Amino acid sequence: MPMPKSVTKVSSKGDVTFVSNVDRCQYTIKELSRAALKDVAKYIRKLMILEMKKLPGMKKHIRPYRAVNYWVRKKESDLQIGFGHTKKGTSGDTWYAMQQELGTDGQPKRSIMRNTVYNNIPKIIEIQAQYLSALENEAKALAMIDELEGVEDNE
Repeated sequence: MPMPKSVTKVSSKGDVTFVSNVDRCQYTIKELSRAALKDVAKYIRKLMILEMKKLPGMKKHIRPYRAVNYWVRKKESDLQIGFGHTKKGTSGDTWYAMQQELGTDGQPKRSIMRNTVYNNIPKIIEIQAQYLSALENEAKALAMIDELEGVEDNE
């Protein structure tokens, strides 16, 4: 959706015209927060893949790249990062990922996702602050907003 124009004009008796930029500001705030979530997701995904590559048998394997995905939902304005194995355009689930994350009787607890997020909270705050501080400058904000959707599969 492109940037809405400031179209609400209210004229008063004394030839004073007020232009409302509320729609434009709401759009900018929403898109900047989505762009910040997308960058946080890319960063966390990259670190999770590095952690998964430390596991036995995963050093040169492509499986970690396909197993870790993220979704930035537009309507809900939230971020979901998770383990979901994709095969040629269809997404499935990795039923064993929950067992590896939380641990079971036969599977040790690995906490890849949880530890990655908890250890990088200051960096996540820094990324979010970088985007939300761009609200002061409209040109900078528009340059940071990426209209394209998508998830990077392989890096």
